Amino acid sequence: MPNPIAFLALAIFPVVVVALYGRLRADRALIWALMLGYLFLPEPPAVFDLPLMPPLNKHNIPALMAFMIALWRYGYDGPLLPHSHVGKLLLIAFVFSPVVTVLNNEEAIFFGQVGVEGHNLKHALALPIEQFLLIVPFLMARQHLANGGAQREILWALMVGGLVYSLLMLIEIRLSPQLNLWVYGYYQHLFGQSIRAGGYRPVVFLYHGLWVAFFVMTSVISAYALWRSEKGPRFKFLLAALYLSAVLVLAKSLGALLFMLLLVPLVVVLSPGAQVRVAIVIGTIALAYPILKGADLIPQERMLAQAAAIDPQRAGSLEFRFDNENTLLERAYIKPVFGWGSFGRNHILDPNTGNILTVTDGRWIIVIGVYGWVGFIAEFGLLLLPLLLLGREMSATGNREISPYVGAMSLLLAINALDMIPNATLTPLTWVLVGALTGYAEKLRAERLNLTKHNTALKWQSVM
Repeated sequence: MPNPIAFLALAIFPVVVVALYGRLRADRALIWALMLGYLFLPEPPAVFDLPLMPPLNKHNIPALMAFMIALWRYGYDGPLLPHSHVGKLLLIAFVFSPVVTVLNNEEAIFFGQVGVEGHNLKHALALPIEQFLLIVPFLMARQHLANGGAQREILWALMVGGLVYSLLMLIEIRLSPQLNLWVYGYYQHLFGQSIRAGGYRPVVFLYHGLWVAFFVMTSVISAYALWRSEKGPRFKFLLAALYLSAVLVLAKSLGALLFMLLLVPLVVVLSPGAQVRVAIVIGTIALAYPILKGADLIPQERMLAQAAAIDPQRAGSLEFRFDNENTLLERAYIKPVFGWGSFGRNHILDPNTGNILTVTDGRWIIVIGVYGWVGFIAEFGLLLLPLLLLGREMSATGNREISPYVGAMSLLLAINALDMIPNATLTPLTWVLVGALTGYAEKLRAERLNLTKHNTALKWQSVM
């Protein structure tokens, strides 16, 4: 269980956010408040569980405090909801569809003698609040991180955060994952999953070693993007990228390493516009897998055979994942529209012990089971909408110049969505990318419409 230091860290972090906003610009303060909270605060079960409220944890405490300070100091410039009608609909569904989920799951369910409680009106209040807190980084990033300067700040912070975190990672690579135990008094996950290839996979203060490796991968891509796009001395960015690449190799995560090998050439070679187009393709794949899986169109047997030819152990892991996905989808089909809700109702439980027998690894299967296909479309639609908005603006304006940083950010968002097929790596930093790119796409559209109006006015003047 977490020690008092864990709860103290959560309790005093709002003071850290106040200090950041007192010393930094609004965009930098927002980025660093969310990043420092994500990287260094303790993971659940270190939470404050207040009545009629969702648990307050490392993901929503920094965002909520930043939202309150920014609202007090700067006000809210512009509408809270996205400009596009699709964006508004997705956001409203994301926040409020859990109310219907609660109303559709008031009954208790039983597995043999083991029962799981139903939802009540208290949960109809708490779950929308939980969803709103989850989306706060998106709302704030859309307002405060929509310009090219803020995009550079995001990539810079990801790179610097990776450099700082790498020092802690190297300690755990050498000694085993111990930092969270030393500081906060508990392991976040199963220790055995950190043992890889005769060594250790670092976890530091995140949920799992896969989360750490994915974050370092984003740091690598950010460093390469800055190396390519910055003017003036750039060698330091290349050195940072090479060093972080080496740390990522030591982190022993094949998925993050493959993502790095895929994205680095795209960031270094392609133009920002081409990077956005590739990101749309990757994002489409991320969205297509759950839909095809739900329609039973994924060639599982062929994929297992190919995996077995490469590595029988990984083939066994893939088969285990497929079996759990199939079981969980079968359960989700019973309540496909709005899902089963919380308390593990989307799982299969042992009828004697009450232990959960199924494993939800991918974010997509978690969302479909808990909030149904409505919740899945709302969440993944919001994640991928900025890529489509950016693609629309580039198509509407031809070879229009765009920010040199937007391509790398689009690729990072798309690959994060793709990683949510096998993992649940949805973090506040994900929503920062979504919000910043959504705000930038809306800014491009507003500029395009203003230019069109101006040209139309000039045309009419010439006619008159």
